[in-house]
Amino acid sequence: MLDEAVEAGARYFKACEVVKLSIRTVQRYRQHGEVTPDGRKAAAIGRIPENRLSDQERTEILVTANLPAFANLPPSQIVPALADEGRYIASESSFYRILRENKQLVHRGKAKGPSHSRPQSLEATAPNQLWSWDITYLATTVKGLYFYLYLILDVFSRKIVGWEIYAEESADHAAKIFHKAHLREGIGIKNLILHSDNGSPMKGATMLGMLQKLGVVPSFSRPSVSNDNPYSESLFKTMKYRPDFPERRFDDLDQAR
Repeated sequence: MLDEAVEAGARYFKACEVVKLSIRTVQRYRQHGEVTPDGRKAAAIGRIPENRLSDQERTEILVTANLPAFANLPPSQIVPALADEGRYIASESSFYRILRENKQLVHRGKAKGPSHSRPQSLEATAPNQLWSWDITYLATTVKGLYFYLYLILDVFSRKIVGWEIYAEESADHAAKIFHKAHLREGIGIKNLILHSDNGSPMKGATMLGMLQKLGVVPSFSRPSVSNDNPYSESLFKTMKYRPDFPERRFDDLDQAR
């Protein structure tokens, strides 16, 4: 067919395109009398390797990896342990591959990673039921040195019930600010929940002791999840992006306050 097309005036490569063959394939066919297998690496995609593990061997790998003696070990320790017993089932890479395909390679150590669940959803139907607080940085004229704004917000009314600026982060400062706000708002024995992130001042012994003394229930965000404390975070951005917020860095605490 190619010869007839060329004799009729067609270009050779165009005729090959019509029959969906490359010129190189046709040349190999004319030279060897048959189409030889494609030796390129890309052509091996989709082929089944001759040394592919059988279903029985794959099952044996999974069963071995889940034995009590090996359940907490990675393949890099399983294979040498089997070798000490005079057994060889498969290579480390095969163990890793089979475990990964069966989603058993996430964590095989004895020490489990920390799990952080989403905090319980809280709803405020009136003022002084749910407060949110956080700390934000205020830049100073000294590079790398910051002042810290402690701010407590009532989630229902958005009222700022307490704030102060200090030169350092401290659970002692946080406890004093909260205690003053608690007295100023006249909370008394009312049920109050205080939500915050996982910073060290929020979980400091002084702060938690003050909350326990006043009968306030603490609530915490997940680590590195700012969406769990959105009201404080959004208020800080509103404050810092207002047109009248000072563009110049603060010289001292009095100016920042």
